[in-house]
Amino acid sequence: MIEPNPKADLLRYLQEARDALVWKLDGLSEYDIRRPLTPTGTNLLGLVKHVSGVELGYFGDTFGRPFFDEEPPSWWYTEEAEPNSDMWATADESREQIVGLYRQAWEHSDSTIAMLTLDAVGHVPWWPEKRRAVTLHHILMRVISDTQRHAGHADVVRELIDGSVGYLQGKDNMPPGDQAWWEGHRRRLERVAREANG
Repeated sequence: MIEPNPKADLLRYLQEARDALVWKLDGLSEYDIRRPLTPTGTNLLGLVKHVSGVELGYFGDTFGRPFFDEEPPSWWYTEEAEPNSDMWATADESREQIVGLYRQAWEHSDSTIAMLTLDAVGHVPWWPEKRRAVTLHHILMRVISDTQRHAGHADVVRELIDGSVGYLQGKDNMPPGDQAWWEGHRRRLERVAREANG
């Protein structure tokens, strides 16, 4: 019989989303990882920067374990930052810095998760007072959901950049088909959409 280990299960799903996000940067130029590909500016490196802050805030500040010993960076979302500044990288912020910060966030988060029980209570400082008290379980679910959501954004953005698709390296989770098959599939969907539109 398999012994249930809910914390390990949750951490596995979080790590899969983390790995997927970082992998989406592989093989791309500085321009491609930063360029905005949606009307709201969604870009790959900005997604990684954002989820770094999400983890450091929710698994750090919420449980009395702040990551920054000194002043947080100007984009830190619990401060009075420029709107949306955690969703893009400045020219001075390198890929290595942001991915490095994300990996440090993993370590910091994993340490918090390891030392606390799922029912441990924390307080989200930037939430309204009446909703601030949360459990580690609640925060794990929230961060998994957020990270998986942004990994999905990264899937679409990466496909727009160079046609690369898939969940993880070596595990693309896509039906078999060459470029011609996918072009035909897309044409078919376009035709169906037009027919449905009348």
